[in-house]
Amino acid sequence: MDIVNLTIDNKPVVVKSGTTILEAASGVGMHIPTLCHMKLDDLNIENKPGGCRICVVEVEGRRNLAPACCTDVSEGMKINTHSMRVINARRTVMELILSDHPFDCLICAKSGNCDLQDMAHNLGIREIHYKGEQSTYREDTSPAIIREVDKCIMCRRCETMCNEVQTVGVLSAINRGFESVVSPAFEMNLDHSVCTYCGQCVAVCPTGALTEVDETGKVIRALSDPTKTVIVQTAPAVRAALGEEFGMEAGSLVTGKMVAALRRLGFDHVFDTDFAADLTIMEEGTELLNRLGKHLAGDKDVKLPILTSCCPAWVKFFEHQFPEMKDIPSTARSPQQMFGAIAKTYFADQLGIKREDLVVVSIMPCVAKKYECGRDEFKTNDNPDVDHAITTRELAALIKLSNIDFTALPNEDFDNPLGESTGAGVIFGTTGGVIEAAVRTAYEIHTKKELPRLDFEELRGMEGIREATIDFDGLPIKIGIAHGLGNARKLLEDIQAGKSEFHAIEIMSCPGGCIGGGGQPYHHGDAGILKKRQAALYQEDKNKTLRKSHENPHIIELYEKFLGEPMSEKAHHLLHTEYFDRT
Repeated sequence: MDIVNLTIDNKPVVVKSGTTILEAASGVGMHIPTLCHMKLDDLNIENKPGGCRICVVEVEGRRNLAPACCTDVSEGMKINTHSMRVINARRTVMELILSDHPFDCLICAKSGNCDLQDMAHNLGIREIHYKGEQSTYREDTSPAIIREVDKCIMCRRCETMCNEVQTVGVLSAINRGFESVVSPAFEMNLDHSVCTYCGQCVAVCPTGALTEVDETGKVIRALSDPTKTVIVQTAPAVRAALGEEFGMEAGSLVTGKMVAALRRLGFDHVFDTDFAADLTIMEEGTELLNRLGKHLAGDKDVKLPILTSCCPAWVKFFEHQFPEMKDIPSTARSPQQMFGAIAKTYFADQLGIKREDLVVVSIMPCVAKKYECGRDEFKTNDNPDVDHAITTRELAALIKLSNIDFTALPNEDFDNPLGESTGAGVIFGTTGGVIEAAVRTAYEIHTKKELPRLDFEELRGMEGIREATIDFDGLPIKIGIAHGLGNARKLLEDIQAGKSEFHAIEIMSCPGGCIGGGGQPYHHGDAGILKKRQAALYQEDKNKTLRKSHENPHIIELYEKFLGEPMSEKAHHLLHTEYFDRT
């Protein structure tokens, strides 16, 4: 390995060859401000177009200032990161960016969470000396994401996520010069494109150019309506991230406080999507075993590998990109939609009310869930199974709006019957968790034996594509796992080419799974936050008395009293779905 000796702000630094100035400075604790640059080390994601020029530094002997994010170090280099020339350049660049940016910070959805706003403050910008024309574009509203392109600063982060990480290919730079902007081709609306609404563009956007559709107003109106019974479900990944919005350490488990907050907001019943995750395992696991049984019996028409179907962005991805494979994924609905179907039938009957008078609200880490609950196949007489889906960020805003002291809340339990869950339901929130939960149940149903272990470390991790073979008492089950749609594409192309040997594949759209969902608190490029959230979910799993979905007493009761058995006619009607060719 080649070693490079250099000096940064009069401090000697030694790094390996190929290191950028930004990395070298960061390695010794020196801060260089950045705006367009983003690096998620553990996920191998980096955006460094060098376009914003906020990170410029002075290099002795070099006439012009160098962008630290994309300039490699060299032997004997002497760098000044905060000379007056550098500071003046950064302030000038920031003023030029702001001169073509709307001045509506007070009502912007990203106010208080805006990297541009923070950078302007840190650079001490109090006035803008450059006046002139501002570029103007129309606003684009889709079922899940709002594009306010006037606020785009051409950092290209969204472009990296959409094209390189997710391989969806919706966003790219269009037009020239002053009119250049990141947009779908021909400036078409997102809902006319192949956008999956995964929300990763929203998760990394440094300004308010990309935000989720805010449904908190609808939830407030529902909670204020005395004629409605309003219930709520909370996804597993939310409890591992919500605390960040209230100054708590990343990965803090706030399950009990979250339940208490939801009760104080006025929800009539507080339930857990983990219950529906257990239900999903009963259906999806049974479907897996049915397909395997047919395959082992010599059925050449059975579709393997079975693909998980919990993620709506992933579902929309294969409907657009691989429609000829739409009979391969499990037909099981996502936990969100299973919960809604059970709530508006089984639970509404228990309450003695019509489904139209029951409002189901979801708290999700995912932007695509907003789109999912609006799909026509999840409605009965135009009444949706899930009425509103709000993100973790939206829930935090609602709690703050209601003047609830979140950190001082006591820990409270979910309501029953739709609030009881197992550890298997909890780990749905991280990559590898869905298939691990399925293995715990499918193994015991298939072998009629108790699992010798519950923690399948070989299914865990943060690598983009993973594989493992699980021994079902003499029957080797080959499992694939992918998170990030670009990784999913590789596995799907292997299936197309007849190269896949997997029996089952878990796919999640977002890096890290739901813990890295587009509706979670902003990670600002820190991949360590995702690892802490993941660890929290595994800890919650270990803390559970029951850790296998088929042992959930309320799931057992639901089948005995209402559904009959997994994959029954009623279960198929309420808990399964179909997919569509969207090309």
